[in-house]
Amino acid sequence: MATAGKTIRCKAAVMYGFKQQFKVEDVDVAPPKAHEIRIKICASGICHTDDHALSGGMASLNFPVILGHEGAGIVESVGEGVTKVKPGDHVIALCSPMCMKCKCCLHEESNFCVDNDVGKNNGLMLDKTTRFSINGKQIYNFMSCSTFTEYTVVDEFACVKIDPKANLNEVCLIGCGFSTGYGTVINTAKVKKGSTCVVFGLGGIGMSAVIGCRVSGAARIIGVDINPTKFARAKELGCTECVNPNDCNKPIHEVIVQMTDGGADYAFECIGNVEVMASMIQSTHYSYGSANIIGVPKSTDRLIIDVMWLLTGRTLNGAFLGDFKAPLDFPGLVQDSIKKKFDLSKLVTNLLPFDKINEGFDLMRHGKCVRTVLQMEKCEKK
Repeated sequence: MATAGKTIRCKAAVMYGFKQQFKVEDVDVAPPKAHEIRIKICASGICHTDDHALSGGMASLNFPVILGHEGAGIVESVGEGVTKVKPGDHVIALCSPMCMKCKCCLHEESNFCVDNDVGKNNGLMLDKTTRFSINGKQIYNFMSCSTFTEYTVVDEFACVKIDPKANLNEVCLIGCGFSTGYGTVINTAKVKKGSTCVVFGLGGIGMSAVIGCRVSGAARIIGVDINPTKFARAKELGCTECVNPNDCNKPIHEVIVQMTDGGADYAFECIGNVEVMASMIQSTHYSYGSANIIGVPKSTDRLIIDVMWLLTGRTLNGAFLGDFKAPLDFPGLVQDSIKKKFDLSKLVTNLLPFDKINEGFDLMRHGKCVRTVLQMEKCEKK
């Protein structure tokens, strides 16, 4: 492409401090170095993890920063030595990249590479720099990808090639929200056909968990949320019934236990609230229930449990990115989407132009969407 090897000036949503509004402005995106890839971002989902970072819920965050970690786009150019993709390829950016060489990557049951930036929040690439700047001042990236920008640069291990027939406005969700909820059901809990499941929180991740439960053949899927406007969509995606804790005269876990004759087979917390996590655990059957934490709480929050909740036979699991090994598994998920094994379009309730990013976050914060996706105006439709 004509821009290969040159710095690109484009629009990006820059954040200058906690609890501030995004400022959409011009940034310079340097060309990729060796083993790096520059991507034209076409679509980026707005995820609660981005808001979690903005609120100060993460241990640390360097400013100014370009957030976003749920993006899909087209490779614009590549640096020396890149072999996985070429210009023109369609890709999903990886917020939890994998080198496929370290002890963690090679472990059968791990998908958490030692080289990713999750939890460290350094905001730098593998060479300890970034490719973003404004008037020569460094701008940090986020979760190895930074997708709230028209162009981003990632290390080669932080993107995966996908089928160009896929709708990027939809499969961008595979980059985080969908894979997190769906994968925890499929890979972590391994929900069995005919079982009873409870999903706490019917946002983008919770709805994805509902889809996972349906695909797994669960006979009963109970959705729990304090926002009843989400119930119709949840039932459309697979919930057999929905419960609003505010309408109950006893703790929600007691309600669930009564509804399910002793407790659910599987339960999923998709909010990031430690009190809800405690209720979620207790909503499962005391002898064989599987309790699964998906939501990310504040770094200072602590979950307090009664050990007897587990000693009687329950299991408690945690999962990141649905236990998918993204470089290996995401192309298959994209194919499943194309073949309509699941319908990602049902999760995208709002499409907004990039400059409406602050409006998109307001929709999420007020529970007025399942997932809002930002569309980049300069991205060609393939």
